[in-house]
Amino acid sequence: MSILVLGLGNILLMDEGVGVRAMEAFDAAWTVPDHVSVVDGGTCGMDMLDLIASHDHLIAVDAVKTGAPPATLVVLRGDEVPAYFKGKLSPHQLGLSDLLASLKLQDEAPQSVTVIGCVPMALGTGLMLSPEIEAQIPEMVTLIAEELERHGVTAVPRAAS
Repeated sequence: MSILVLGLGNILLMDEGVGVRAMEAFDAAWTVPDHVSVVDGGTCGMDMLDLIASHDHLIAVDAVKTGAPPATLVVLRGDEVPAYFKGKLSPHQLGLSDLLASLKLQDEAPQSVTVIGCVPMALGTGLMLSPEIEAQIPEMVTLIAEELERHGVTAVPRAAS
């Protein structure tokens, strides 16, 4: 089973970039087998179609708008995932929704999709995450590792490899 860990977000808009930052932190701290791809999707577009289609499972890591308080962590799976697209923070979420819909029409969609997200505090212009969101990065990294484990993949700490 091939798995794609896709960090999403615009790192120029503060907490909107939390998905990319969490993916970077995961990639820096853990090694994964060759059948797991860890990718900075940024503000992904239709050019990600083939990349997503080539994987059985997608773990999208992103800022999410759920109505929960800022800095709340969220894990959505299966039928919960479409709710993620109802509260858009930025145009890239529409792009991912379109990608998944296109892949489904072509019968090339991943078998399963998980969204690991964090409710943002600040979406202004800036490269830094707000301190409350930055503090959630280690837990998001843990959630990525746990989601991989759910799919039979053991991530190994880089210090141990």
